[in-house]
Amino acid sequence: MTQVIYVLNGPNLNLLGQREPGIYGATSLEGIEAMCLSKASELGVSIEFLQSNHEGELVDWVQEAGRRAAGIIFNPAAYSHTSVALQDAVRAVALPVVEVHLSNIHKRESFRHHSFISPVAIGVICGLGAFGYVAALEALSNHLNEAAKA
Repeated sequence: MTQVIYVLNGPNLNLLGQREPGIYGATSLEGIEAMCLSKASELGVSIEFLQSNHEGELVDWVQEAGRRAAGIIFNPAAYSHTSVALQDAVRAVALPVVEVHLSNIHKRESFRHHSFISPVAIGVICGLGAFGYVAALEALSNHLNEAAKA
């Protein structure tokens, strides 16, 4: 059976390509999804690619992933810095999670330096733009393959 990986995207990421391209790049969320679909095919996994501006919906999807998926790639966007609820959801499902940020959050405003997701993620990729999603997908697939061997 093909492994399913959820790719979850938080608030305002639906505006990628238009919103502050100097920070977030010119690639749209649809373009990132296409990149992920191509990499997923190469890796032999399938993805569920979702975006919401609503914290509760993201919590629901994390919980759904807990029932349906092998892992999660998660760009919680601004919720990274504010959401204990998302951290609790990730902790509850006990799936491997790779946190992704398009920009380098450590080079930005100080309030962006802390993430509630990082402590419950197996890794964090930030500052690589849209390619960060591809790197996260490859890293998570590798993690899942190594775990299956153990």
